[in-house]
Amino acid sequence: MRFFLREFEKIVCAALFLGMTAIGFVNVVIRYGTNYSFAATEELLTNGFLLLTVFGAAIAARRGEHLAVTIVQDSLPKRLAQAVFLISVLLSVVLLAASAWFSWQVLINLWNNGMRSYGLGLPAWWYQAALPFGFALVIVRYLQHAAETAGAPRAEPPATPDV
Repeated sequence: MRFFLREFEKIVCAALFLGMTAIGFVNVVIRYGTNYSFAATEELLTNGFLLLTVFGAAIAARRGEHLAVTIVQDSLPKRLAQAVFLISVLLSVVLLAASAWFSWQVLINLWNNGMRSYGLGLPAWWYQAALPFGFALVIVRYLQHAAETAGAPRAEPPATPDV
């Protein structure tokens, strides 16, 4: 169970990617074999990419591999750099929480209006349901990484050779 909780987003991404690859492959085989195409595969693949992106962001957040410009923070004294780091963590969590809240609002709106998907005719909220939880997972993983990083000693920048 501990493994599942620790690696949840990796498992979700692997399952999504495997499923999307299979759907895309079957669609290509059928299209070239029969000159027909499954219209619903576009709907499934598009929404799969959206989920893959959000859960992939959780993986990147846990590893600390999000795009960051740290030139200012690296040039500051240690105490000030820590303050800048904490401000960036706070702002990141606020942005992710807003994303989770707004995606939750979209989910509720889709649930209430009964909108259906264009290809398969499924309730549109099915595709939206994982997004608020995905953003919440990114927050958790980002805070896990921030807690580990805040206590770690800061790496010294490499010395530049005199020319």
